[in-house]
Amino acid sequence: MAKTSDIRKGMTFKHNGDIFTVVEFQHVKQGRGAGFYRVKMKSLTTGRVLENNFTQHDRIDDIRVERHEYQYSFQEGDFLVFMNMETWEQLRLEQHRIDAIDLLLEGDICEILFNTADNTPLTIEQPPNVIREVTYTEPGLKGDTATNTLKPATVEGGAEIKVPLFINTGDKVKIDTATKSYMERIKN
Repeated sequence: MAKTSDIRKGMTFKHNGDIFTVVEFQHVKQGRGAGFYRVKMKSLTTGRVLENNFTQHDRIDDIRVERHEYQYSFQEGDFLVFMNMETWEQLRLEQHRIDAIDLLLEGDICEILFNTADNTPLTIEQPPNVIREVTYTEPGLKGDTATNTLKPATVEGGAEIKVPLFINTGDKVKIDTATKSYMERIKN
């Protein structure tokens, strides 16, 4: 059992019979009375993001997790098949365990979190950013770099993101997988 003052981003714990990971947390001090922790947490079984308040006296049941790198192989119905690059074993996981499935391509390396108590897979984490080719967007015009205007674009895998006006079809862009937002253009 851990104290609520031990809560950190990325921490995994059990609450109300479900397993959660901390997405964001904030310590709130009130003018009067005891402070509390406002925690934004993601369920690793359903994928839902919830907010909860914990007092300073609450205890949480933290869970020890291990991260292992797996390579994405293919999709089989509602399941994604990953392969351990060291042992060549395959692992089938439900596709709801990953946030940005439309940014996932065959051959991508992901981290899978395992509960060390029973060695069950909990969630799939993509790299923080990926490089994808723009498959379709309206043509850009030379000199469209002065404004901060964005236009829709479709990238490999089918994800739709907003890109600056100077991006054209065939350009490679770096994308933040957490927010599905454009970061920068990759020059060849």
